[in-house]
Amino acid sequence: MINNKILVVEDDPSLGKVLSEFLTAKNFNVDLARDGDSGLYKFINGNYNILVLDIMMPKKDGFSLAQDIRKMDKSIPIIFLTAKSEKENIIKAFKLGADDYLTKPFSIDELLLRINAILKRIPIKEKPKLKDNFKFGTFIFSHNQNLLVNEEGDSFQLTTKENELLKLFCLNINKEVNRNSALIKIWGDDSYYNARSMDVYIAKLRKYLKSDDKVQIKTIHGHGFKMLILD
Repeated sequence: MINNKILVVEDDPSLGKVLSEFLTAKNFNVDLARDGDSGLYKFINGNYNILVLDIMMPKKDGFSLAQDIRKMDKSIPIIFLTAKSEKENIIKAFKLGADDYLTKPFSIDELLLRINAILKRIPIKEKPKLKDNFKFGTFIFSHNQNLLVNEEGDSFQLTTKENELLKLFCLNINKEVNRNSALIKIWGDDSYYNARSMDVYIAKLRKYLKSDDKVQIKTIHGHGFKMLILD
């Protein structure tokens, strides 16, 4: 028997613990995230059959999280759990692609029934591999969303140039990236001005990556750069 895998994103530690323990006892594989950014990190890095999302959360609310997820996966079922019961919020939830909506306080047994009802309608399937998603060190990088997320849940929205540079490094981990080739590929030419611009963007990427000292962008003087993933 294949156990369904659920991602629960809930910032209330007590409720999150109760949901995780209850669903685990019902033979689900459960991952728990405490905020929207951590939830996005886990989603990109995992393979889930259904999502249970709170709405009012720090860093990234449930609506924003659902929008980001729908850009990558149009079909994964989403159930919202929230203290909000206003009509406009319910409408917004379903417009974002929610499959169901429960208002707090709710019966945990009712949640289980709703989860099972949704899963009966939807066959278990593997999430398609997204060729523009990269995992390195403690980071997940979504090229198609210009988004870098670390395991602490911190997220960085990348500019177009940062995004293209990081993808180039991810495609060449532990390999030299020639400066002139990168300039021509991303900027269109290797002029002095563009080279200085590249240095600025490299500095920004290093700042984003500083939370993991095993991920380093090294300058190879006279040649280019190399993104190292240290053991």
